[in-house]
Amino acid sequence: QVHLVESGGGLVQPGGSLRLSCAASGSSISVNIMGWYRQAPGQQRELVARIFSGGSTMYADSVKGRFTISRDNAKNAVYLQMNSLKPEDTGVYYCNSVWPTPFGWGQGTQVTVSS
Repeated sequence: QVHLVESGGGLVQPGGSLRLSCAASGSSISVNIMGWYRQAPGQQRELVARIFSGGSTMYADSVKGRFTISRDNAKNAVYLQMNSLKPEDTGVYYCNSVWPTPFGWGQGTQVTVSS
């Protein structure tokens, strides 16, 4: 059973940057397609970025060009570098497996973009 712990969130001004981390324990995630999800207040959780085992990436249009997902299989970790943050990026960010099956959800990390 894989346990996920997200960290790195916080309060940042518009235009600022944050780097989120996701540490996995219990089993290797190296073969999984891993993703970062965002849940804005009152909205459903949405997938904003995913990374394949070989390192290829895909992004939602809303974050393309601003966010970068990466992984370190040796550390069993996934990261999300977020630049040029906007107020609409506010939400709780979670990582999870996109394929083959999702793991249990972690507690997420809160990102608030506000002046």
